[in-house]
Amino acid sequence: MGRVIVLIVLILVLAGGGIVWFDYLNVIDAKTVLAPVYRLIGREGRTRTEIPVDEPLSLDAERLALRLEAIELQNRELDNERQQIQSRYGEIEQMAQELEERQKALDERENSFNALVRETETKDRNVDQNARYLTGMNPDQAVGILAAMDDQDVIDVFRKTEEIAQAEGAASLVSVWLSRLPPARAAELQRKMAGRPPTLN
Repeated sequence: MGRVIVLIVLILVLAGGGIVWFDYLNVIDAKTVLAPVYRLIGREGRTRTEIPVDEPLSLDAERLALRLEAIELQNRELDNERQQIQSRYGEIEQMAQELEERQKALDERENSFNALVRETETKDRNVDQNARYLTGMNPDQAVGILAAMDDQDVIDVFRKTEEIAQAEGAASLVSVWLSRLPPARAAELQRKMAGRPPTLN
């Protein structure tokens, strides 16, 4: 019976020593259980230094933190570039609108100029045709038609008639028509053709 008790005590001592040794080697955490024992023998129980949560626990964690920081910096740079691109895009869009408005204005001017050219060409053809018709008529009939026309139209016909006569080497009928028009009308037409201001009475 005594031998059994001795063996039990020996087992307990060996178990306690093994627990103390494994706790010392940080294989197990028995500080809470062994704290009363340490206090009985006059020693403080082993305390463990708490590692902050945000402190890197390994080289891999540190590398991961550096990569995350690099990614964050890259994201900020991308945001700045995106803002610059959007600002530049707005400027380009505004320039495109201005160019489009200028192009529309140029198109309108070109259309107006082309319309004016066509109108001038049409008028010139009509004046040429009228001058030829009147030249081929009896002078009295031609004068009757000219008398019913506006002064500027009559002047255009006179000038075109003289131009045709010079080109064909023929005599112009303008002087004949003027001589058969009423004197006041003939004088007014001659004054306008010469570009002289009206006489002040």
